[in-house]
Amino acid sequence: MQTLKDRLSVNVKTEFCVRVCLLMAVHKDYFRILNYRELLFNDFGDRVAQLLHVQLTIPSSCSNRKNDTRQELLIVNTHLLFPHNSSLSIARLHQVYKILQYVETYQRENKLGGVPVVLSGDWNGSKRGRVYKFLRSQGFASSYDIAHKYTDSDDDAHRWVSHRNHRGNICGVDFIWLRNPNEPTKPLKTSWAEAAFGIIKCQLQKGSLNDSDAFAFLKADNPGDFITYSSFCEGLRQVHLIGLPYGLSYQETKDLWNQADIDGNGIIDYEEFKKRIWNSSCRLAQRDDNYAESPEYGKELAEEVVGFKVKDAVLFPREVERGMWPENYSLSDHARLTVIFSPVRMQFRTEERVGL
Repeated sequence: MQTLKDRLSVNVKTEFCVRVCLLMAVHKDYFRILNYRELLFNDFGDRVAQLLHVQLTIPSSCSNRKNDTRQELLIVNTHLLFPHNSSLSIARLHQVYKILQYVETYQRENKLGGVPVVLSGDWNGSKRGRVYKFLRSQGFASSYDIAHKYTDSDDDAHRWVSHRNHRGNICGVDFIWLRNPNEPTKPLKTSWAEAAFGIIKCQLQKGSLNDSDAFAFLKADNPGDFITYSSFCEGLRQVHLIGLPYGLSYQETKDLWNQADIDGNGIIDYEEFKKRIWNSSCRLAQRDDNYAESPEYGKELAEEVVGFKVKDAVLFPREVERGMWPENYSLSDHARLTVIFSPVRMQFRTEERVGL
């Protein structure tokens, strides 16, 4: 009879690769480059990302009379690790987490809260993956899906493809993500934890474990009906999520533990396990339509900014828009994705702290 450890074993494949090269080009008649940064992940797979801070150089119809509306945006380009096996999901999620941490820090240091953010590149994952759900929970939307009115449902997951990978599979992995300044977002660390807990659950389910079996597995030989931090770490090690070059770091593991230990008593009981780990999911942030101004804590300020709406989005060759890969297409193993954005004026809500 197979033990839980045998049932949860993963065939881990080591990948050797060189650093992926990236290129971003902007039309100087339309954009002025304000800043350029490179982000080196320094991780398994040696992936990278680029960040451009640009300004629109042609006056848009969105400008107000004073012409002081911010007309800037951040553009990120990257190429994520290929998911050779399920244990690499945590590495891919970590790469996106680093990008969003960097964007968040850059916006804060440069006081750029009210600017749109565009993420582009080869994401090596489909609409059903953890990376997609993580980005959606952070207020990003797939430009192509916006243009074609596709949803996040399973019915729309395979309506289009953009890549025939080295295994011969066709899939939709190339996204141009858009997040406008007025999109609601959750705290980044909260979304990260939800996504990471989802991966933990997925790895446990590979051993055909239900919730009670998974709790027992993480509890290990503890005499009490609870999970300790040491048994939690050992369980993650056995399902190949820590202890490897691409696994969770000590601090990330500790952060997850702290979020799962709801009452902070140093152990995780079954109810905490169910709520935080087993039933966790990357939910979309909800827009607060009932914001109440409070003189005690702060008041709402509206800044006028320029955002973008998706005017059109097309894939070439056009067959991929119907979920098919033409055999006579030899230009690349990726389809070309083109998105046309149109600037729109919008209100970006900020909060001014008073009386503190």
